[in-house]
Amino acid sequence: MSRYRGPRFKKIRRLGALPGLTNKRPIAETRLQNQPRSRKKSQYCIRLEEKQKLRFHYGLTERQLLKYVRIAGKAKGSTGQVLLQLLEMRLDNILFRLGMASTIPGARQLVNHRHILVNGRIVDIPSYRCKPRDIITARDEQKSRALIQNSFDSYHHEKLPNHLTLYPFQYKGLVNQIIDSKWIGLKINELLVVEYYSRQIKT
Repeated sequence: MSRYRGPRFKKIRRLGALPGLTNKRPIAETRLQNQPRSRKKSQYCIRLEEKQKLRFHYGLTERQLLKYVRIAGKAKGSTGQVLLQLLEMRLDNILFRLGMASTIPGARQLVNHRHILVNGRIVDIPSYRCKPRDIITARDEQKSRALIQNSFDSYHHEKLPNHLTLYPFQYKGLVNQIIDSKWIGLKINELLVVEYYSRQIKT
């Protein structure tokens, strides 16, 4: 299944806030308040929605997310927590967290267009897994820095997680450590995602 490129507000209305997908908010629709209550959701539907939340927030294809779940399942510790750490340490997400891009799709575009350096080398793979002590910078070119400055100027990010340090005047970010689960800014029950994929992990 390919990466979602359809209407973003449609997904937000269904799944709730997805800050990685878009920083905009849909206009309140009063007609929704007058609709009758929907039927009770099945356990499958609940797990599916949690999985979709994770997928659309981080901008992953179905195959990519399943791959991450399998990697997390083989690692030590809670599969759900390891899964979130793997996703949070992706380069595109780190750029989003630093405020160098206003959304994860925007961060992915920066990386694909070779505007980003990791430890002084160009990295054009959005899924690149960042490690502690990695230094992320914009290329020393006017266009690269202008794109990042535009993000700094136009979008207000939440408090920076303690696993990252930003040096805005140098267009530079530092990864201090692996992210702590309390800083993951998405309301998600990762255990339900693991349960959704439980049969596929074993195959």
